[in-house]
Amino acid sequence: MAYVLLAFAILAEVAGTTSLKFSNGFTRLWPSVGTLVGYGLSFYLLSLVLKSVPVGTAYAIWSAVGTALIATIGILFLGEAATLPRLFGIALVIVGVVILNLADARA
Repeated sequence: MAYVLLAFAILAEVAGTTSLKFSNGFTRLWPSVGTLVGYGLSFYLLSLVLKSVPVGTAYAIWSAVGTALIATIGILFLGEAATLPRLFGIALVIVGVVILNLADARA
């Protein structure tokens, strides 16, 4: 159940970050509201996850998957370039999370 909540926390964070892009420096009302709601919900759900998942594991997954999703959204929908260094960076983030999870599994 904790990892389902973590998935929703990630999606809320991604929605908040995407809204932030469209808030134009918090000058547009609804994207600004979306940013605040997205981040608020994300942190609330993450706090619930931390009751049963180690903070290092939860935060690594939350931040890495969120980063990879936002980078992908930028490439697919916001006209950001899909350069080799950017794609390599996304891959490194994902590999880093896998390594952290493997380390936690052995501990």
